[in-house]
Amino acid sequence: MIIKVLGSGCANCKKLEENTRKAVEELGIEATIEKVTDFKLIMAYGVMKTPALVVDEKVKIMGRVPSVDEIKKYL
Repeated sequence: MIIKVLGSGCANCKKLEENTRKAVEELGIEATIEKVTDFKLIMAYGVMKTPALVVDEKVKIMGRVPSVDEIKKYL
């Protein structure tokens, strides 16, 4: 599973990455988590508001920081 956290590196982006890592750890799954900060790449996903969470190339959440439990539902 490939998970991407899209965003500029702001506090919300960092929180989304932290929550995502915790969700992966709690589920005990193997996943690669990548940070994407290049706005051209972010726009290629159709994301207009960051942070955003992409799981296996599908945008699951954008424009907010979901809870660890909510992220688990998408994994």
